[in-house]
Amino acid sequence: MKPEDERGIESHVAKDIAVENKKAKSTVREYAEAIIMALLLALFIRTFIVQAFKIPSGSMIPTLQIGDHILVNKLSYGIRIPGWGHYAAQFASPKRGDVVVFIFPEDRTKDFIKRVIGVAGDTVEIKNKKIFINGKPIEDPHAYFEGDDGGGGIQIKDDYGPKTVPDHHIFVMGDNRDKSYDSRFWGYVDLDDVKGKAFLIYWSWDGGDRWVRWERLGEIIY
Repeated sequence: MKPEDERGIESHVAKDIAVENKKAKSTVREYAEAIIMALLLALFIRTFIVQAFKIPSGSMIPTLQIGDHILVNKLSYGIRIPGWGHYAAQFASPKRGDVVVFIFPEDRTKDFIKRVIGVAGDTVEIKNKKIFINGKPIEDPHAYFEGDDGGGGIQIKDDYGPKTVPDHHIFVMGDNRDKSYDSRFWGYVDLDDVKGKAFLIYWSWDGGDRWVRWERLGEIIY
């Protein structure tokens, strides 16, 4: 083989290698861009649309069990900007009966989940565990009374008020009324601190003998 033929072959091989390297770099770049876009989309969804939470306590039994993993609609009441302290746009307010996630007033590093019992302007009173709103008893189908086991848990508060919920606030309680640390003890929740409305259980396990609670998966939260 002549030297010029060898040089021609080497030139073609070098070009083929360059083309393959370019294709490989292009593929890596495409994957990297896809991963970055997916992460940005996930961050956007988590920040503004839907966020997942895990239930760590029994304060919402029987509606929510310890070990339930839930989804919260962060657009239920408006567009809330994290770190800003209030809504950029608010087009609805929590209603009585809504199950909401909010920043705990006594420790703003924690999120709590409770049910809305009273809204701004409502006069809330509790007599022997029975709730009265504006002087009238209300239907309370989600209430659950576990009783005091004497184990040093939350002090049962069977009587409260009457007190009027201030403007731009809500009064909340856990469904497990005897074991919930809620507005009866520490007051009201500012609407700007409400992160959203819980709407779905997407996973649930008890960490014990049963592990996965299959019957709870996909359950709508009322």
